[in-house]
Amino acid sequence: MKHDKVKLGFIAAAMMNIGGVLVFSRAFTNSVINEFDPVVMSNFGLLMIVVWGLAYLGAAFIESSMKWLAGAFAIEKLVYVIVWVVWFTEHSLGTVYNKDLFAGVFYSIYGLNDLVFMLFFAWVFFTQGKKVQGS
Repeated sequence: MKHDKVKLGFIAAAMMNIGGVLVFSRAFTNSVINEFDPVVMSNFGLLMIVVWGLAYLGAAFIESSMKWLAGAFAIEKLVYVIVWVVWFTEHSLGTVYNKDLFAGVFYSIYGLNDLVFMLFFAWVFFTQGKKVQGS
């Protein structure tokens, strides 16, 4: 049962990273996302978010302990949450919405999404034993 929740959580994280980037960036063609954070949210940065999603998807099918992998993912998500909070101190969300609705929604939710999955990955890290028990 616990393994099923972990697997579904990893799949959800993957789908949010992959689907979220592809939808809100309009398959990497939405330059407004790049404009408001040209370092972290460049097309390269967005592609790397998709790659992280692929890593989460691969991790969903690991049958042994994912403790340390989940710990690494929690730290990765923490970095994005911090970047998101700092972004809000330097930018106006209204300005982003005025330029593009998808970019505005993206900047509104990506840090909250990362916070949720950071907490999930931290939960996996702190609750995983040496081996995940069967479903």
